[in-house]
Amino acid sequence: MSTAPARTQTEDFELATPDAETLASLLVGQERPPRPSALSASLTFGWRAMLKIKHVPEQLFDVTAFPIMMVLMYTYLFGGALAGSTEAYIQFLLPGILVLSVVMITMYTGVSVNTDITKGVFDRFRTLPIWRPAPMVGYLLGDVLRYVLASAVMLAVGMIIGYRPDGGVLGVLAGVALLLVFSFAFSWIWTMFGLLLRTEKSVMGVSMMVIFPLTFLSNVFVDPKTMPGWLQAFVNNSPVTHVATAVRELMAGNWPATDIAWSLGWSALFVVVFGTVTMRLYNRK
Repeated sequence: MSTAPARTQTEDFELATPDAETLASLLVGQERPPRPSALSASLTFGWRAMLKIKHVPEQLFDVTAFPIMMVLMYTYLFGGALAGSTEAYIQFLLPGILVLSVVMITMYTGVSVNTDITKGVFDRFRTLPIWRPAPMVGYLLGDVLRYVLASAVMLAVGMIIGYRPDGGVLGVLAGVALLLVFSFAFSWIWTMFGLLLRTEKSVMGVSMMVIFPLTFLSNVFVDPKTMPGWLQAFVNNSPVTHVATAVRELMAGNWPATDIAWSLGWSALFVVVFGTVTMRLYNRK
């Protein structure tokens, strides 16, 4: 019979755990995992934004109930007075109200950024060996899926109440694609505000002050030819007007090269200007 004393749990743990020298030799002999690419890191943060929606599904209210309300309210409120019937007005209104609704919900990107900053989440992001803009780009990529959902909901409601795009499926897809590009670029404005301002309420308040004149002073609801000359000058040069015209014409089966070029030009300008400012603020926070 063996008379060796039984080992305690502490002794078992010490035997199973390598000492510092052994651990160091093991680590030195191993190669570091490759640094994630810019695309991989951005997609990971985009998936993180989608997981937040999964756990808080109420966030989808602004891309489901809000678009439905906008389409029905403005169609039946203004349709008879402006076009003689709701069926005639919806052909003009739906592409414009689609642009207005999606552009308006871009402001929630800034609110999400500001929330994570106040919770200290971004302090952890900055310590990671990843592409620096990845967290910001991830936010915007996650929100693109919300814009797609809002567009699908509005188009479905529009088709139910009488909207018929002459451009067919390809025209609709082209119009939505252009809107998504513009919305992605436009969202950089709100990421800047999310980093610059201190609270969620201030981000929301400033965003509303900026977005309401841009969206409502446009050709979303009516042709600007009936407006005063000084207002026409503003409306005709508004980025929202260019996007709304381009989306409307694409869905109608036309190819508005000038408005498409203006929309893409505005998008590039937003990314260059506000993307640069956003990253400077992000690095200094």
